[in-house]
Formats: sequence, structure tokens, C-alpha cells
Amino acid sequence: MSLLPASTNAQYHGAAVSAWFLALAAVMSIIPGAIHYFLPDGGAGVIAGIDLGAAGQTIIAVFAWYGAIQIPFGLLLLAIALRYRPLVPLALLMLIVMAALSAWSDWLGKGAHGNHHPPGHYGHIVTLVLALVFLVLALRQPSTR
Repeated sequence: MSLLPASTNAQYHGAAVSAWFLALAAVMSIIPGAIHYFLPDGGAGVIAGIDLGAAGQTIIAVFAWYGAIQIPFGLLLLAIALRYRPLVPLALLMLIVMAALSAWSDWLGKGAHGNHHPPGHYGHIVTLVLALVFLVLALRQPSTR
């Protein structure tokens, strides 16, 4: 038995561009995840511009924790995009849920204090809109003409 079952790509009938978008989203999860996990400050200070004063170690730990989640999530999305395309709509839906919850927190909820917004806050909005478009494309049935 192997780690990865045989590819199911032949069973996918949605838009190929949706699978490629999912692959891009995967990379865009893995890279920030690696930054959050491997940079000494997780990118909190040098990228996001967060004051790492009294709670610095806690902030860095939370960034590392988030990176530890982003990396395997991105790898899973990449496996789906490249080998298990019938799962593309489900993966896009999960990406939409993640982006919507993150965007809500970034702009209106728990993380919406102050006027400073790091790059990820804008990325969540873009991801949400694009993932919705590509989900619609992934769910469209090909014409039978």
C-alpha cells in the first residue's frame, strides 16, 4: 500500500483552471506558513509590523502555530489539485470558509483593532473572491454539444 492512492483526475469534470487556482492557493498557503514557522519572529515584526513588546513571545508562538497549520493545509490542497481533482470543489469550499472567517476577524472581528493591516488581511479578501469564482467554475457541468 502506498501513501497516496492512484490519481482520480479522470473523474473530474469541472474547469481545469479551478484546479490550477487551487494549486496556486496551495503554494500561497505553504509559503506564508513557512515564513510564520521558520522566521525568528514569524514575520510578525519584520513583515506585519506588529509591536513585539511585552507579549512578543506569545505573538511569535501564535504565528508559529498558524504556520504549522498552513503548511500541511497547503500540501493537502496541492495533492488535491494535482492528483485528486474530484475533491477540488470541496477544497475550494474549505478555502472559502477559511478566507471568510479570517477576513471577518481581520476587518470586523477580533483582529480588527487599529488601522494597520498586514498583507495577509488583504490576501484573505482576494482569496475569498477568487475562490468563489473558481468554485462556480469547478461546479459547472461541461456542455454536451
